[in-house]
Amino acid sequence: MRKWLRWTDKPAMTAVEKFTLEDDWLLHRERAVAWLRVGFAVVGVIVIQLNPERVARFPLLSFFSLSSFLLYSIAVLYLAKKNKLTAPPIDILTNSLDVVWIAVIVFSTGGTRTPFFFYYSFPVITASIRWGIKGSLPVALVGVVLYGIVRLTLAAESMDSPLGIDTLLVRSLYLIVLAGIFGYVSEFERRQNHQLRMLSKTAIQAATLQERRRIMFELHDGILQSLATLILRLEGCRARIPDAEKNLIDEMRSLEDLTRDSMKEIRQFLAGGTTKPLITGTLVEKLREEARFLRDGMGLDVILESEPEDLKLSAETEREVYYVVREALTNVIRHSHASKVDIHLTQKNGQLAGSFIDNGVGFSTAAQHDNGVGLAAMAQRVKKIGGEFFVKSSPGSGTKITFFVPATQTN
Repeated sequence: MRKWLRWTDKPAMTAVEKFTLEDDWLLHRERAVAWLRVGFAVVGVIVIQLNPERVARFPLLSFFSLSSFLLYSIAVLYLAKKNKLTAPPIDILTNSLDVVWIAVIVFSTGGTRTPFFFYYSFPVITASIRWGIKGSLPVALVGVVLYGIVRLTLAAESMDSPLGIDTLLVRSLYLIVLAGIFGYVSEFERRQNHQLRMLSKTAIQAATLQERRRIMFELHDGILQSLATLILRLEGCRARIPDAEKNLIDEMRSLEDLTRDSMKEIRQFLAGGTTKPLITGTLVEKLREEARFLRDGMGLDVILESEPEDLKLSAETEREVYYVVREALTNVIRHSHASKVDIHLTQKNGQLAGSFIDNGVGFSTAAQHDNGVGLAAMAQRVKKIGGEFFVKSSPGSGTKITFFVPATQTN
Protein backbone atom coordinates (compact mmCIF):
# COMPACT_ATOMS: atom_id res chain seq x y z
CA MET A 1 0.00 0.00 0.00
CA ARG A 2 1.38 3.36 -1.00
CA LYS A 3 1.23 6.19 1.47
CA TRP A 4 2.25 9.83 1.52
CA LEU A 5 5.17 10.95 3.59
CA ARG A 6 5.37 14.64 4.41
CA TRP A 7 8.99 15.47 5.02
CA THR A 8 9.28 17.15 8.41
CA ASP A 9 13.04 17.35 8.92
CA LYS A 10 13.94 20.92 9.75
CA PRO A 11 16.11 22.54 7.09
CA ALA A 12 19.06 24.78 7.76
CA MET A 13 17.96 28.21 8.98
CA THR A 14 17.35 30.83 6.33
CA ALA A 15 18.64 34.39 6.66
CA VAL A 16 15.29 35.53 8.02
CA GLU A 17 15.35 32.81 10.74
CA LYS A 18 18.86 33.29 11.98
CA PHE A 19 19.09 33.91 15.70
CA THR A 20 22.34 35.52 16.84
CA LEU A 21 23.90 35.72 20.28
CA GLU A 22 23.19 39.46 20.25
CA ASP A 23 19.48 38.77 19.67
CA ASP A 24 19.51 36.36 22.59
CA TRP A 25 21.15 38.98 24.81
CA LEU A 26 18.54 41.59 23.82
CA LEU A 27 15.71 39.22 24.70
CA HIS A 28 17.21 38.43 28.11
CA ARG A 29 17.79 42.14 28.72
CA GLU A 30 14.16 43.03 28.04
CA ARG A 31 12.93 40.20 30.24
CA ALA A 32 15.17 41.34 33.09
CA VAL A 33 13.93 44.93 32.73
CA ALA A 34 10.31 43.71 32.64
CA TRP A 35 10.78 41.70 35.83
CA LEU A 36 12.43 44.72 37.50
CA ARG A 37 9.47 46.91 36.52
CA VAL A 38 7.03 44.39 38.04
CA GLY A 39 9.13 44.39 41.19
CA PHE A 40 8.96 48.20 41.44
CA ALA A 41 5.18 48.11 40.93
CA VAL A 42 4.61 45.43 43.59
CA VAL A 43 6.82 47.25 46.11
CA GLY A 44 4.88 50.47 45.46
CA VAL A 45 1.55 48.80 46.21
CA ILE A 46 2.94 47.20 49.38
CA VAL A 47 4.43 50.49 50.64
CA ILE A 48 1.12 52.31 50.21
CA GLN A 49 -0.75 49.51 51.97
CA LEU A 50 1.64 49.85 54.94
CA ASN A 51 1.58 53.68 54.87
CA PRO A 52 -1.92 54.78 53.76
CA GLU A 53 -1.31 58.34 55.03
CA ARG A 54 0.90 58.86 51.96
CA VAL A 55 -2.19 58.99 49.76
CA ALA A 56 -4.54 60.90 52.11
CA ARG A 57 -4.81 63.88 49.71
CA PHE A 58 -5.08 62.03 46.39
CA PRO A 59 -6.40 58.53 47.19
CA LEU A 60 -8.16 57.92 43.86
CA LEU A 61 -5.26 59.19 41.75
CA SER A 62 -2.79 57.21 43.81
CA PHE A 63 -4.85 54.02 43.55
CA PHE A 64 -5.22 54.47 39.80
CA SER A 65 -1.52 55.25 39.18
CA LEU A 66 -0.18 52.36 41.28
CA SER A 67 -2.70 49.73 40.13
CA SER A 68 -2.46 50.69 36.46
CA PHE A 69 1.35 50.71 36.70
CA LEU A 70 1.21 47.16 38.09
CA LEU A 71 -1.10 45.99 35.31
CA TYR A 72 1.05 47.73 32.69
CA SER A 73 4.17 46.06 34.15
CA ILE A 74 2.56 42.61 33.98
CA ALA A 75 1.48 43.21 30.36
CA VAL A 76 5.00 44.28 29.35
CA LEU A 77 6.43 41.20 31.10
CA TYR A 78 4.06 38.99 29.10
CA LEU A 79 5.18 40.61 25.83
CA ALA A 80 8.82 40.22 26.85
CA LYS A 81 8.32 36.51 27.38
CA LYS A 82 6.77 36.33 23.91
CA ASN A 83 9.90 38.02 22.45
CA LYS A 84 7.96 41.05 21.17
CA LEU A 85 9.85 43.90 22.84
CA THR A 86 13.09 44.19 20.87
CA ALA A 87 11.92 46.73 18.27
CA PRO A 88 13.35 50.28 18.83
CA PRO A 89 9.91 52.03 18.72
CA ILE A 90 8.65 49.77 21.52
CA ASP A 91 11.74 50.55 23.62
CA ILE A 92 11.08 54.29 23.26
CA LEU A 93 7.38 53.86 24.06
CA THR A 94 7.92 51.79 27.23
CA ASN A 95 10.63 54.15 28.48
CA SER A 96 8.40 57.18 27.93
CA LEU A 97 5.48 55.50 29.70
CA ASP A 98 7.76 54.63 32.63
CA VAL A 99 8.75 58.27 33.08
CA VAL A 100 5.17 59.57 32.88
CA TRP A 101 3.75 56.90 35.19
CA ILE A 102 6.44 57.47 37.81
CA ALA A 103 5.82 61.23 37.69
CA VAL A 104 2.11 60.61 38.40
CA ILE A 105 2.97 58.19 41.21
CA VAL A 106 5.34 60.75 42.76
CA PHE A 107 2.70 63.49 42.51
CA SER A 108 -0.11 61.39 44.00
CA THR A 109 1.89 59.92 46.89
CA GLY A 110 3.19 63.03 48.60
CA GLY A 111 4.74 65.35 46.06
CA THR A 112 8.39 66.05 46.70
CA ARG A 113 8.31 64.14 49.98
CA THR A 114 7.15 60.96 48.30
CA PRO A 115 8.97 57.74 49.22
CA PHE A 116 9.03 56.89 45.52
CA PHE A 117 11.51 59.48 44.29
CA PHE A 118 14.11 56.78 43.70
CA TYR A 119 11.70 55.22 41.15
CA TYR A 120 13.02 57.81 38.70
CA SER A 121 16.20 55.75 38.64
CA PHE A 122 14.37 52.88 36.90
CA PRO A 123 13.78 54.59 33.50
CA VAL A 124 17.28 56.08 33.77
CA ILE A 125 18.82 52.63 34.20
CA THR A 126 16.75 51.05 31.42
CA ALA A 127 17.60 53.91 29.04
CA SER A 128 21.31 53.48 29.80
CA ILE A 129 21.08 49.74 29.12
CA ARG A 130 19.33 50.33 25.79
CA TRP A 131 21.10 53.43 24.44
CA GLY A 132 24.02 54.28 26.73
CA ILE A 133 24.71 57.88 27.81
CA LYS A 134 22.81 59.33 24.85
CA GLY A 135 19.68 57.70 26.28
CA SER A 136 20.23 57.89 30.04
CA LEU A 137 21.09 61.62 30.29
CA PRO A 138 17.98 62.90 28.43
CA VAL A 139 15.75 60.63 30.52
CA ALA A 140 17.43 61.88 33.72
CA LEU A 141 16.94 65.52 32.66
CA VAL A 142 13.26 64.85 31.91
CA GLY A 143 12.91 63.28 35.35
CA VAL A 144 14.55 66.33 36.98
CA VAL A 145 12.19 68.69 35.12
CA LEU A 146 9.12 66.67 36.11
CA TYR A 147 10.29 66.52 39.71
CA GLY A 148 10.79 70.28 39.73
CA ILE A 149 7.29 70.81 38.35
CA VAL A 150 5.86 68.66 41.12
CA ARG A 151 7.79 70.70 43.72
CA LEU A 152 6.47 73.98 42.39
CA THR A 153 2.87 72.73 42.12
CA LEU A 154 0.85 74.23 44.96
CA ALA A 155 -1.46 71.26 45.10
CA ALA A 156 1.48 68.99 45.87
CA GLU A 157 3.05 71.35 48.43
CA SER A 158 0.01 72.62 50.30
CA MET A 159 0.22 69.82 52.87
CA ASP A 160 3.58 70.89 54.22
CA SER A 161 6.39 73.40 53.87
CA PRO A 162 8.25 73.41 50.56
CA LEU A 163 11.19 71.11 50.10
CA GLY A 164 14.54 72.88 50.47
CA ILE A 165 16.37 73.91 47.31
CA ASP A 166 19.48 72.06 48.50
CA THR A 167 17.55 68.78 48.73
CA LEU A 168 16.11 69.36 45.29
CA LEU A 169 19.61 69.97 43.85
CA VAL A 170 21.03 66.88 45.56
CA ARG A 171 18.25 64.68 44.20
CA SER A 172 18.63 66.17 40.73
CA LEU A 173 22.39 65.62 40.77
CA TYR A 174 21.75 62.08 41.99
CA LEU A 175 19.71 61.29 38.86
CA ILE A 176 22.20 62.95 36.49
CA VAL A 177 25.24 61.25 38.05
CA LEU A 178 23.41 57.93 38.05
CA ALA A 179 22.62 58.41 34.37
CA GLY A 180 26.25 59.18 33.58
CA ILE A 181 27.63 56.19 35.49
CA PHE A 182 25.19 53.64 34.11
CA GLY A 183 25.41 55.10 30.62
CA TYR A 184 29.21 54.89 30.61
CA VAL A 185 29.19 51.33 31.96
CA SER A 186 26.60 50.27 29.39
CA GLU A 187 28.55 51.76 26.48
CA PHE A 188 31.77 50.20 27.73
CA GLU A 189 30.08 46.81 27.97
CA ARG A 190 28.61 47.24 24.48
CA ARG A 191 32.06 48.01 23.03
CA GLN A 192 33.57 45.02 24.81
CA ASN A 193 30.82 42.74 23.54
CA HIS A 194 31.33 44.05 20.01
CA GLN A 195 35.06 43.31 20.21
CA LEU A 196 34.37 39.83 21.57
CA ARG A 197 31.93 39.16 18.70
CA MET A 198 34.51 40.31 16.17
CA LEU A 199 37.18 38.11 17.76
CA SER A 200 34.78 35.19 17.81
CA LYS A 201 33.88 35.76 14.16
CA THR A 202 37.57 35.92 13.21
CA ALA A 203 38.28 32.73 15.13
CA ILE A 204 35.39 30.95 13.41
CA GLN A 205 36.57 32.12 9.99
CA ALA A 206 40.12 30.95 10.73
CA ALA A 207 38.85 27.58 11.93
CA THR A 208 36.64 27.25 8.84
CA LEU A 209 39.55 28.06 6.54
CA GLN A 210 41.75 25.55 8.35
CA GLU A 211 39.07 22.88 8.03
CA ARG A 212 38.65 23.65 4.34
CA ARG A 213 42.37 23.23 3.82
CA ARG A 214 42.35 19.92 5.69
CA ILE A 215 39.46 18.62 3.60
CA MET A 216 41.10 19.92 0.42
CA PHE A 217 44.30 17.97 1.10
CA GLU A 218 42.29 14.83 1.93
CA LEU A 219 40.19 15.17 -1.23
CA HIS A 220 43.28 15.93 -3.28
CA ASP A 221 44.83 12.65 -2.16
CA GLY A 222 41.56 10.77 -2.70
CA ILE A 223 38.61 11.92 -4.81
CA LEU A 224 40.42 14.53 -6.91
CA GLN A 225 43.22 12.12 -7.80
CA SER A 226 40.61 9.50 -8.71
CA LEU A 227 38.85 12.02 -10.97
CA ALA A 228 42.17 12.96 -12.57
CA THR A 229 42.86 9.27 -13.20
CA LEU A 230 39.36 8.91 -14.68
CA ILE A 231 40.09 11.73 -17.14
CA LEU A 232 43.33 10.05 -18.22
CA ARG A 233 41.58 6.71 -18.73
CA LEU A 234 38.80 8.36 -20.71
CA GLU A 235 41.38 10.06 -22.91
CA GLY A 236 43.11 6.73 -23.43
CA CYS A 237 39.86 5.01 -24.34
CA ARG A 238 38.95 7.79 -26.73
CA ALA A 239 42.32 7.51 -28.47
CA ARG A 240 41.68 3.82 -29.20
CA ILE A 241 38.20 4.37 -30.66
CA PRO A 242 38.10 4.38 -34.50
CA ASP A 243 37.55 7.78 -36.08
CA ALA A 244 34.35 6.47 -37.64
CA GLU A 245 32.70 6.33 -34.22
CA LYS A 246 32.31 10.12 -34.06
CA ASN A 247 29.27 10.10 -31.75
CA LEU A 248 31.03 7.90 -29.23
CA ILE A 249 34.17 10.04 -29.39
CA ASP A 250 32.13 13.18 -28.78
CA GLU A 251 30.40 11.52 -25.82
CA MET A 252 33.76 10.51 -24.32
CA ARG A 253 35.05 14.06 -24.76
CA SER A 254 31.89 15.40 -23.10
CA LEU A 255 32.48 13.09 -20.12
CA GLU A 256 36.05 14.35 -19.85
CA ASP A 257 34.88 17.97 -19.82
CA LEU A 258 32.20 17.20 -17.23
CA THR A 259 34.78 15.57 -14.97
CA ARG A 260 37.15 18.52 -15.33
CA ASP A 261 34.35 20.94 -14.48
CA SER A 262 33.47 18.87 -11.41
CA MET A 263 37.08 18.97 -10.22
CA LYS A 264 37.17 22.73 -10.78
CA GLU A 265 33.95 23.26 -8.79
CA ILE A 266 35.22 21.12 -5.91
CA ARG A 267 38.47 23.11 -5.72
CA GLN A 268 36.58 26.42 -5.98
CA PHE A 269 34.20 25.42 -3.19
CA LEU A 270 37.01 24.31 -0.89
CA ALA A 271 38.81 27.60 -1.53
CA GLY A 272 35.80 29.46 -0.15
CA GLY A 273 34.04 30.28 -3.41
CA THR A 274 30.64 29.22 -4.67
CA THR A 275 29.76 26.61 -7.24
CA LYS A 276 28.85 27.66 -10.76
CA PRO A 277 25.27 29.00 -10.64
CA LEU A 278 22.50 27.95 -12.99
CA ILE A 279 21.93 30.65 -15.60
CA THR A 280 18.61 32.35 -14.86
CA GLY A 281 15.84 31.33 -17.26
CA THR A 282 17.45 28.03 -18.32
CA LEU A 283 15.78 25.62 -15.87
CA VAL A 284 13.58 23.82 -18.41
CA GLU A 285 16.38 23.80 -20.98
CA LYS A 286 18.83 22.21 -18.53
CA LEU A 287 16.29 19.61 -17.47
CA ARG A 288 15.65 18.71 -21.12
CA GLU A 289 19.40 18.20 -21.55
CA GLU A 290 19.36 15.82 -18.59
CA ALA A 291 16.36 14.01 -20.10
CA ARG A 292 18.08 13.60 -23.49
CA PHE A 293 21.22 12.24 -21.85
CA LEU A 294 19.25 9.67 -19.84
CA ARG A 295 17.21 8.66 -22.89
CA ASP A 296 20.19 8.30 -25.27
CA GLY A 297 22.74 7.02 -22.78
CA MET A 298 20.70 5.03 -20.27
CA GLY A 299 17.58 4.08 -22.22
CA LEU A 300 15.32 5.81 -19.70
CA ASP A 301 12.11 7.31 -21.10
CA VAL A 302 11.87 10.76 -19.52
CA ILE A 303 8.80 12.92 -20.25
CA LEU A 304 9.12 16.55 -19.16
CA GLU A 305 6.15 18.91 -19.29
CA SER A 306 6.20 22.56 -18.23
CA GLU A 307 3.21 24.91 -17.98
CA PRO A 308 3.96 27.50 -19.14
CA GLU A 309 6.96 26.52 -21.23
CA ASP A 310 8.86 29.64 -20.15
CA LEU A 311 8.79 29.64 -16.34
CA LYS A 312 9.26 32.98 -14.57
CA LEU A 313 11.23 32.13 -11.43
CA SER A 314 13.85 33.75 -9.26
CA ALA A 315 17.46 32.59 -9.66
CA GLU A 316 17.42 30.87 -6.25
CA THR A 317 14.17 29.02 -6.95
CA GLU A 318 15.44 27.83 -10.36
CA ARG A 319 18.69 26.60 -8.85
CA GLU A 320 17.07 24.68 -5.99
CA VAL A 321 14.37 23.13 -8.21
CA TYR A 322 17.02 22.05 -10.73
CA TYR A 323 19.06 20.28 -8.07
CA VAL A 324 15.93 18.65 -6.61
CA VAL A 325 14.87 17.21 -9.99
CA ARG A 326 18.43 16.18 -10.86
CA GLU A 327 18.76 14.37 -7.51
CA ALA A 328 15.45 12.60 -8.19
CA LEU A 329 16.73 11.47 -11.61
CA THR A 330 19.96 10.25 -10.02
CA ASN A 331 17.96 8.21 -7.52
CA VAL A 332 16.02 6.63 -10.39
CA ILE A 333 19.24 5.50 -12.08
CA ARG A 334 20.85 4.25 -8.88
CA HIS A 335 17.95 2.71 -7.01
CA SER A 336 14.54 2.48 -8.68
CA HIS A 337 15.41 0.55 -11.92
CA ALA A 338 12.56 2.41 -13.60
CA SER A 339 12.00 2.49 -17.36
CA LYS A 340 9.86 5.63 -17.43
CA VAL A 341 9.75 8.94 -15.58
CA ASP A 342 7.14 11.71 -15.84
CA ILE A 343 8.12 15.22 -14.69
CA HIS A 344 5.54 18.01 -14.52
CA LEU A 345 6.22 21.64 -13.58
CA THR A 346 3.25 24.00 -13.31
CA GLN A 347 3.48 27.69 -12.40
CA LYS A 348 0.13 29.15 -11.35
CA ASN A 349 -1.16 31.76 -8.87
CA GLY A 350 2.29 32.63 -7.57
CA GLN A 351 3.25 29.00 -6.90
CA LEU A 352 5.33 26.38 -8.67
CA ALA A 353 4.02 22.83 -8.34
CA GLY A 354 6.34 20.00 -9.30
CA SER A 355 5.73 16.26 -9.58
CA PHE A 356 8.11 13.41 -10.36
CA ILE A 357 6.65 9.94 -11.02
CA ASP A 358 8.58 6.78 -11.90
CA ASN A 359 7.49 3.17 -12.48
CA GLY A 360 10.37 1.67 -10.52
CA VAL A 361 10.59 -0.81 -7.65
CA GLY A 362 9.58 1.73 -5.01
CA PHE A 363 10.60 1.61 -1.36
CA SER A 364 9.32 1.80 2.20
CA THR A 365 8.95 5.48 3.09
CA ALA A 366 9.44 4.77 6.80
CA ALA A 367 12.86 3.19 6.24
CA GLN A 368 13.90 5.82 3.69
CA HIS A 369 12.92 8.66 6.05
CA ASP A 370 15.48 7.32 8.52
CA ASN A 371 18.32 6.62 6.10
CA GLY A 372 17.75 8.49 2.85
CA VAL A 373 20.32 11.24 2.45
CA GLY A 374 19.17 12.07 -1.08
CA LEU A 375 15.53 12.61 -0.11
CA ALA A 376 16.57 14.60 2.97
CA ALA A 377 18.73 16.88 0.80
CA MET A 378 15.85 17.38 -1.65
CA ALA A 379 13.44 18.21 1.17
CA GLN A 380 15.88 20.71 2.67
CA ARG A 381 16.34 22.46 -0.68
CA VAL A 382 12.56 22.82 -1.08
CA LYS A 383 12.04 24.06 2.48
CA LYS A 384 14.97 26.45 2.12
CA ILE A 385 12.89 28.48 -0.37
CA GLY A 386 9.71 28.21 1.71
CA GLY A 387 8.11 25.18 0.07
CA GLU A 388 6.67 21.80 1.01
CA PHE A 389 7.96 18.37 0.00
CA PHE A 390 6.05 15.05 -0.16
CA VAL A 391 7.00 11.48 -1.03
CA LYS A 392 4.59 8.64 -1.87
CA SER A 393 5.95 5.15 -2.44
CA SER A 394 5.76 1.48 -1.48
CA PRO A 395 7.73 -1.61 -2.56
CA GLY A 396 6.80 -2.65 -6.11
CA SER A 397 4.62 0.39 -6.83
CA GLY A 398 7.02 3.06 -7.99
CA THR A 399 7.56 6.48 -6.45
CA LYS A 400 5.85 9.86 -6.66
CA ILE A 401 7.55 13.00 -5.40
CA THR A 402 5.70 16.31 -5.26
CA PHE A 403 6.74 19.73 -4.07
CA PHE A 404 5.24 23.20 -3.91
CA VAL A 405 7.36 26.36 -3.73
CA PRO A 406 6.66 30.11 -4.01
CA ALA A 407 7.22 31.13 -7.63
CA THR A 408 8.85 34.54 -7.19
CA GLN A 409 9.11 36.06 -10.62
CA THR A 410 12.31 37.54 -11.94
CA ASN A 411 12.50 41.14 -13.03
